[in-house]
Parts: sequence; structure tokens; C-alpha cells
Amino acid sequence: MSDWIDAEAHVERAHDLYEAGRWAEAAAALREAIALNPYQPDWLFNLGVALEADGRFEEAASAFGESYRLRTPDFNAAMASGVNLVRAGKTREALAWFDRAESAEPGEVYPAIARIEAHTQLGEHDEAELAFYMLQQRKPECGEAYSAIAASLLARGLHDRAVWCLREAARLDPELPGVQARLAEAYWQTGRHERARQLFLIELREDPGDVGVLMNLGRLLVEMRRLDEAREKFGRVLELEPDHAEAHAELGFLHEKRSDAGKAVVHLDVARRLQPENGEVTRRLARLLLSSSKAEDRQRTIELLEAEVERLYRAAEREGSEEFVIDPAALAELGELLIDAGAQTQAIRVLNRAVRMRPSEARLWHWLGLAHFHAGDRSSGIEATREAVRLDPRFVPAMHNIALALLREGQWSRARYWLKQGISVDPEDASLRRLDVQLRLHRLGWSVRWIASVWLLRRRPSIPA
Repeated sequence: MSDWIDAEAHVERAHDLYEAGRWAEAAAALREAIALNPYQPDWLFNLGVALEADGRFEEAASAFGESYRLRTPDFNAAMASGVNLVRAGKTREALAWFDRAESAEPGEVYPAIARIEAHTQLGEHDEAELAFYMLQQRKPECGEAYSAIAASLLARGLHDRAVWCLREAARLDPELPGVQARLAEAYWQTGRHERARQLFLIELREDPGDVGVLMNLGRLLVEMRRLDEAREKFGRVLELEPDHAEAHAELGFLHEKRSDAGKAVVHLDVARRLQPENGEVTRRLARLLLSSSKAEDRQRTIELLEAEVERLYRAAEREGSEEFVIDPAALAELGELLIDAGAQTQAIRVLNRAVRMRPSEARLWHWLGLAHFHAGDRSSGIEATREAVRLDPRFVPAMHNIALALLREGQWSRARYWLKQGISVDPEDASLRRLDVQLRLHRLGWSVRWIASVWLLRRRPSIPA
């Protein structure tokens, strides 16, 4: 009897904690109650609700699943488990729960809609369309179904069909949440920016505090070059959510466009701290710091870049794969920035890894060669740069670098060969023409010295017989 009373007390406390927004503590109290009486499906369901509110989606899905097993069939528990698995990135596992929900309530449309969205997220668009058409047979005028399949159409680049579906969704259910915003996104992707802007504004009139719509409208306004309006939208997001990393990042990018490096650095630095996994923010922050003349900014740039490299490597180790975690283009940019920062050893290490991942990309070999040149290793630099030319016989910057390296080694004839190769590809390249002038002056000086030596020999008196 005492255990039962204690368990009920924990449940009451959990309810008060949840109402106060202390979700982690509410979940802990519910776990104490469940430990005393593990056969209460309502307590398990409420545990799922508390964990979901706390952002612990996989744990929430497990709690909802346990609740379902104690009270089968339970439509709400099955749907909640599936939805939280999707949020946790386990979309494949979620499909089985949507099937269970549909079996529990055959007349409900939400399991089918969730299945359309899940298949879209998995890139299984044929299955998404099949789920859509099967739902249409049961409920032909379902606005949510048209809205869900539109996401699949947009993902495949079928923008006109997506627009039609979203307009149909709005006609069938004018109160459908987010339909105007989705339609705006579809118009945006088809280049109809003004119509997209108007639809985003309609959505905001319904919900002025919708952060997602404010962010998308801000990005659209940047594309439309209405930068002051875009800044106002991102600023509004920060009024609602001061720690919104993407809003800080977008404001940083916007100030960068307006050549206000000081404000750009402030916002990008905040964005990086809030979202350290955003590599683009780190790279753009590093590029801005490199433009500063302060020695401490250059040192901080190197530290930022090294931290980003290590983050990528750790992520690859966790996933057991470089291919899906590390973007060679991002590595190349990191290598380029490290070269500019004067950290040649680190740049060579990064670019060596990049060329191992993408050995057929001439640009990566070019940057590796440049890092070796800056490190004073001309032999390795020439070798890597030649590989770039082998992969792309029209890669003029690589030809220029080989010619320059050979000139510095005094190998004038070999430098002349690479210079001619580059000029045959791009006769107007300014850097090649400057090298050509340098070579011509060298040849002119050599010719003058040769003529002078011949003249002196002729002037020398002959030895009498």
C-alpha cells in the first residue's frame, strides 16, 4: 500500500513540475513512480510527453512504445512513438509504428500522412506517392495529404506539380497550418520571388511569431537584395529567441555582404559558439578574421581552423566513414585558409587527406602544391601541381605555379615550356604574361652578355706566330 501511495505522490509532483516547464525533473519523478509500479500505461505515456518536451526524442519514443505494449491497441501511443522516432532520425523504424496506429484506428488519416512524410525524408518518393494515392481512395479531399506529397515533389524538383498540390491543399483546407508558407517556398524555388514574399507575409499575419517563416522570409529578402528588410526579420527572430544560431549566422552573412566586417564577426562568432558543428560559419568567420591586420586575429584564425579540422575528423571516426561526414570541398577551403594564415604544415596535412578522399579532383592537388610551395618544399609542390595539370590539362593556375617554381630554381628552359603551355590555353592571363615578360628580360640579358663576350674575344690581340 505504501508503494502505491508513494508512486501516486511522484506522479502528482511530476505534473506540477511539467506545468512549471521543468521537464527533465518531471521525467525523473515519473521514472520513480514507474519503478514502484511499472504497469501503468498512462504514466509511461506522460513520461513520453515530458521527454518529448525536453527534446529527448528517442527516449520519448521508447516510453510511448512501452505505453502502447501495456495497452494495445493505442492509437495515440503508436503515433507518438513514430513521430518521435522521426525526430530522433530513426525514420525507418517509425514506419512500423505508423502501421500500428493505422491498425488501431483505420479511419484516421494521420498515419498515412506521417507515412508520406517519412518516405519523403528517406528519399523513397515512389512509396510516398503510393501512400498518397491510397489515402486519396479513402479521403479524396484531404488538404493535409496534398500538402505532404508536395514536399516529395519539391525534393524531386517538380516545382509546378508541387505548387498545384499546395494550392489544392489551401483550397480544401484554408486553415491548414503552414500551407501558405509551403506554397511560398515552392514559388521561391520556381523564381517567383514577389509572390513568395506575399505568401510568407500572409502566413505571418496568422502567426507573427513563427520563427521558421521569419527566417525563410529573411533569406528570400536577401536574395531579392532587400537587405534592410531582411535584417529586420532576422532581428525579429533574435527578439523572440536570442540564442537562435541560424539568425545570428544570417545576420553575420548579411553584414559581410554590406562590408561591415566588425558586426559580421560579432554575429558569426555567436553563431559558431551556439552551433559549433556549422562548418560554413567557422570558415566564413576565419576568412573575415584573416582580413584583419591584427596579429591576435591571425592566431585566432589558425586556432579556429584547427578546431574545425579536428571536429570533422572526430565526426568521421564516430560514424566510421569519411565519405558521408567530410566534404572534400570544405577540406579544400580549410586548407586554403590555413595557407593564407601561414599555417603551412597544418594545410599540407588537411589537403593530403582531401586528395586521398578525392584523388581525381585537380583543384585539391593544386592547393596541396601551393601549400608545399609556401612551406619551401618546391619539389613536392611541383609534383602535386603536375598531378593537377595531368587531371586537368587546361588548369592555367597550376601551370603558372609550376613555371614560377622552376624560375625560382633557375630552370629557365623548363619554366619556358610550362609558360608556353599556359599561354596556349589562355593567352590573356595576366599572371602568365608577367612571367613571360620576366623570361624575355632574362633572355635579353643573356643575349647581351653573350654578344659582349664575343666582342671582347674579337678585340683581344692575337698571339704572334
